[in-house]
Amino acid sequence: MEDEPMEMPVDGVLDLHAFQPAEVKEVVLAYLEVCREKDIRDVRIIHGKGMGVLRRQVFALLERHAEVESYAPAPGNAGGWGAVIVRLRAQ
Repeated sequence: MEDEPMEMPVDGVLDLHAFQPAEVKEVVLAYLEVCREKDIRDVRIIHGKGMGVLRRQVFALLERHAEVESYAPAPGNAGGWGAVIVRLRAQ
């Protein structure tokens, strides 16, 4: 049986807990692309606290992404160091 693509809402919040580490790059890049298409410029990516491996992976992707204007750890009320707030460039 083939795995069917998972439908996820595009509302500016991406929770990576539902994905395997090997899927993170593809998921983050695709999500940011759809957010830009929907003119969602402020995105919160929840990577979790853990050992920081996923956080470093996400930050490295954001650092190299041409459409990312800025990013920073989320404030405490939005996930703190378990999430990152991303600002996408205007279209």
